[in-house]
Amino acid sequence: MKRIAFLLITLLFSTHVLLAQDKILGNWLSEEKDGRIEIYKTGDKYFGKLVWGKDLVEADGKTPRKDRTDTKNSDPKLRSRPLLGLVLLTNFTYDDGEWSGGKIYDPKSGKTYSCTMKMKGDKLEIRGYVGVSMFGRTTVWTRG
Repeated sequence: MKRIAFLLITLLFSTHVLLAQDKILGNWLSEEKDGRIEIYKTGDKYFGKLVWGKDLVEADGKTPRKDRTDTKNSDPKLRSRPLLGLVLLTNFTYDDGEWSGGKIYDPKSGKTYSCTMKMKGDKLEIRGYVGVSMFGRTTVWTRG
């Protein structure tokens, strides 16, 4: 009986941890509401790609505009890649209520920053920084 109780408690705890770390999954609107990012999981890492953006698609709402490319990228070879579908969040892992260890790419500036993410209620706080988190900026995304 003790063994069954232990297994049930372990199962419940494991399920709670998995649900907590995966609550970040899904679509998020940027703070400016000009981009929608889909956060997804591959293995034990979290990523996010741009799935919609203001002025990124033709009037039909689906066809990517060919003139909306990664023009600010410091690597000239990447400047012709389309922004739509671009992976902006890479290699995050979950630990104790925070997704960290990843990077965020800002296509508006062409720069990549270290980054952490935390859920605050139904909002996602994203902190991009250079070097130390203290020297950074936080943006808040909402479900969308």
